Amino acid sequence: MFNLIRRDVILQKWQLIIFIPCVAFFIMMGSHPALTFLVAAIFIPFNAFFYDEKAETNILLNSLPYTRKTIIASRYIGAIVYMGLGIGVTCLALLIANTSYTLTDIAIASGLFFVFASFTFPLFYILKPGYISTVVMLSFLVLAGIGPRTVLYLIDKLPVITDFINSLSMSVIYTGSTLIVMFLYVISWVFTTIVYQRKAF
Repeated sequence: MFNLIRRDVILQKWQLIIFIPCVAFFIMMGSHPALTFLVAAIFIPFNAFFYDEKAETNILLNSLPYTRKTIIASRYIGAIVYMGLGIGVTCLALLIANTSYTLTDIAIASGLFFVFASFTFPLFYILKPGYISTVVMLSFLVLAGIGPRTVLYLIDKLPVITDFINSLSMSVIYTGSTLIVMFLYVISWVFTTIVYQRKAF
């Protein structure tokens, strides 16, 4: 499995050159740190999927001595590893740029990454190649554009929910949020594994 995870970095070595400039661009534009962390988190995992979509790598992977469960596991575990690396590099870049950030920013970005990945990873094995990248990118742009406004609207229109959340301690909120996003990620992992095992290449 380690070799499958390492393969993504090796195949993307030239694309990774634009990773730092991409992060630097968001920092220089004064983007919210949580958004910068989110962009850094999704960069490598989704680039790997986009590459495999173009190269039809799944045919090759299924000819290697790996089970389909192992291939999907490497995707989901690798995404966590690369998310951590992306956030780590971004922390360093923000420190160099003398831009402040908080652990809450990292927590929000990580949570959004897991939620977004949970809903989009299965699409790479359900939709036909050629459409997936477009759907995923449009989904990300839509969520980035209307997501914050939707949350603010719900907060304004549903004071009961706001009051309930405010009544909870931060530890309960963080623990509950973590359990929810990890539950979604595991369900997505299981669902994708089932789809991939039944898929013909």
